[in-house]
Amino acid sequence: MRPGHSFAKLTYADYVRFPDDGLRHEIIEGEHYVTPSPVTRHQRISRELLYAIHEHLKSNPSGEVLSAPFDVVLSDTNVFVPDLVYISRSRAHRLTAKNLQGSPDLAIEILSPGTKRRDEELKLAVYERLQVAEYWVVDPEQDVIDVYRRGREGFDPPKRYTPTHVLSTPLMPGLIIPLSQVFDGPR
Repeated sequence: MRPGHSFAKLTYADYVRFPDDGLRHEIIEGEHYVTPSPVTRHQRISRELLYAIHEHLKSNPSGEVLSAPFDVVLSDTNVFVPDLVYISRSRAHRLTAKNLQGSPDLAIEILSPGTKRRDEELKLAVYERLQVAEYWVVDPEQDVIDVYRRGREGFDPPKRYTPTHVLSTPLMPGLIIPLSQVFDGPR
């Protein structure tokens, strides 16, 4: 161990002291990660997914969808800022004026080159362990969405969706998202 170096894990108390610098700060398993603002295509995909889910929820009010930046305090050492989250009415009591305290029903992460490993490995493991019902990993470079759904012993193997598919979820019955609309547009 180096003198003056601490192996203490960071917590939510540390998180609230991070600077308001326009960057996305997260704590994953006690480690601090910083990500710059997303690129234009990332934002367009996020907008299309948000709009589709929000429009569905207007006529089928089963919960609420929120977009980044929005803190999800999964545990004291896991504070994520997913691109989108869906919180059902049954979990709505976890919403506070500042954040979500506990797991959302659905977390959606849109990959960036700097977040790919983090989203596909680290966050996946935490979301699975902490009982997130579904996790969508959107890859804008490949135009695919890998959907992880909770099975009996954690997440089932992911189902891959491409622009030729329509995405739906049992979390929001009747929701239909044509992925050609999500992935169309400039790269």
